[in-house]
Amino acid sequence: GLRLAFHLFDPAHYGPAGNPDTFDAITNLAAEFGFIIAAVIGAAAATTDLNDGVFRYLVITGRSRLALYLARIPAGLAIVIPAIAVAFTMLCLVTAYEGVPQPTTVSMGTGVSVPAQLDQAQLTTWVTAHPHQAAQAFPGNPVPGSGPGRPATAQNAANEYSTYTAAENAQFNPAANEMFKIGLWLELEVAIGFLVGLGLGALTGQRTLSTILLIGLEIIVTPVLARVRIPYFLNGQRLDVGVAMDQLRPAALAPASGGGPGPGGVLFGGRGALGIPSMPTWAMISVIVGWIVVWSVLGAWRMMTRDA
Repeated sequence: GLRLAFHLFDPAHYGPAGNPDTFDAITNLAAEFGFIIAAVIGAAAATTDLNDGVFRYLVITGRSRLALYLARIPAGLAIVIPAIAVAFTMLCLVTAYEGVPQPTTVSMGTGVSVPAQLDQAQLTTWVTAHPHQAAQAFPGNPVPGSGPGRPATAQNAANEYSTYTAAENAQFNPAANEMFKIGLWLELEVAIGFLVGLGLGALTGQRTLSTILLIGLEIIVTPVLARVRIPYFLNGQRLDVGVAMDQLRPAALAPASGGGPGPGGVLFGGRGALGIPSMPTWAMISVIVGWIVVWSVLGAWRMMTRDA
């Protein structure tokens, strides 16, 4: 809102409100703090009855304790899912209708511009037709004897295309289908935060403790596990749901830490923000589903066995 107002009243000094950098920054903040807020709401939903001393009165109504736990899931998701959906929709509208014009070329940061919207085969054709420019645009792939910059292998061509798409994503507003993918990823992020917070809160019975643990997980533990390879503990790092969600990150969303494409997964076209080798897609899905199921089961079990 402020960016729109500044641009409206002083367009000479304030650019359009929507641009790729702003979109990426706000979306990454929404993912980070959306998880934390959803986890706080989940922990509160699990512990408010206990802290207020009314849990026993709910039990003596005769309603199943499992039903009492399960009823909190749709109630909580009905709060966090629409909230993040409205916020992200507003961001998409500002980016789409009040953003900078889409460029027709992609700047590779070396003084060379490449035509935009190329697929891998078209980029390979361009590299072959412009070897000297390609050598500057993709300095890591010179091929002596076959013309500078020309890919000698399919791997080189894939690396060049990955560099090209990373630069394109950083300079272009996401397309509508990419915004939709990012929106789904955001919704999954906050849903996981709520369900984990609900399960942990029910397990511990302590709202403050659960909140502190999940904030520490999101802002301290996950960034370390996602970016620093710990010797002999790689598979342990991959068990963190934040690592799996970073790998699932849609291709059009730049990592919060910046930089080029990572070794991310394939769902949503993800490139990830990982600094560690990516896990297989089935393992990534298993970690995400596992966190949802395990914490939900633990929370339901504790509510069913807790003394009223």
